[in-house]
Amino acid sequence: QVQLVESGGGSVQPGGSLRLSCAASGRIFAINAMGWYRRAPGKQRELVATITSGGATNYADSMKGRFTISRDNAKNTVYLQMNSLKPEDTAVYYCNAEVYTTATMTYVDYWGQGTQVTVSS
Repeated sequence: QVQLVESGGGSVQPGGSLRLSCAASGRIFAINAMGWYRRAPGKQRELVATITSGGATNYADSMKGRFTISRDNAKNTVYLQMNSLKPEDTAVYYCNAEVYTTATMTYVDYWGQGTQVTVSS
């Protein structure tokens, strides 16, 4: 069993910053890509950013230059630094990880429970 636990969400004014964390725990043999997705009210879930185990990153266009994804492989943790936040960034942010366990003998997608980010004046 693998669990992803997010933290760091909250409310912030436009232009502010937040840092999200997501720690993976359980019977983990290896983690491939980790990432962040979000779902705004009334919208589909969308990609925010991903990062491979080697550190290669990918961002949605609207987040480039404002958000930074990073990870600590020793801690099985991924971070999302969000700067210059806008009201349209308001959403539930979900952590994702491709995890290899000896139980599955393959990589399986796991998701966190989500953390609310609200940007409002």
